[in-house]
Amino acid sequence: QVQLVESGGGLVQPGGSLRLSCATSRGIFSSSTMAWYRQAPGNQRELVAIINRGGSTHYANFVKGRFTISRDNTKNTMYLQMNSLKPEDTAVYYCNALSDSTILGLETYNYWGQGTQVTVSS
Repeated sequence: QVQLVESGGGLVQPGGSLRLSCATSRGIFSSSTMAWYRQAPGNQRELVAIINRGGSTHYANFVKGRFTISRDNTKNTMYLQMNSLKPEDTAVYYCNALSDSTILGLETYNYWGQGTQVTVSS
C-alpha cells in the first residue's frame, strides 16, 4: 500500500511560517510529479504548488512570493515552506503524487496523503 506521510502542520500566528513535509517510497517519489493541495471548510480542494521530477515548479497566484515548494530526491521527500501566512491560508493541506506520463510503461497512479491541518490565527 502506497503511503504519503505528511507532517509539519499546526497553529501559527498571522505573518508566521511553517514547513510541511511529505515523504514516500523511493519508487513512487522518483516517478512522480509532486504537489500540494489544500481544502478549507466549505471549499473545494485547490492546487497550491506543483513540482516535477526535474524541479520545475508552478504556484497558485494566491501563494506566489510567499510559499516555496521543493523536493529532496535523496530523502524521497517534498517540502512546502510557507511564509507570511494569512488567516485565509487556514486549511487541510494534502500531498499528492501523480505518475509522470513521460515515463514509458509506467502504470498511471494518483496518490494522496492523509492531510495535515494548518491554522493561521492570532
